Amino acid sequence: MVFLPDESRSLPPPPLINKGSVWLGLTGWMAALLDNGFSHRPVIRAGVHRQVLFTTVGWFVGYYLIKRTEYIHAKMDRELFGYIEQHPEDFKKAGI
Repeated sequence: MVFLPDESRSLPPPPLINKGSVWLGLTGWMAALLDNGFSHRPVIRAGVHRQVLFTTVGWFVGYYLIKRTEYIHAKMDRELFGYIEQHPEDFKKAGI
């Protein structure tokens, strides 16, 4: 998968309830409510299956975006620490 390379499998998975999942789940639910409102249907009571579907899709998109973000940060940390190990003269410990 291009979105998440195979080397991202070595990272621990993010928690199921995280900031990205919650926000995009709520965004999906609000999109379903807006669709009901624009279509002149009862906002909360109509299309409950669509509300659940949009919320679920938003939740999983948020989860995988957080997973990709953690992978990118771990990759940058690995590259940074590799650079520090290769150039110890530039990063001397402060003697106190």
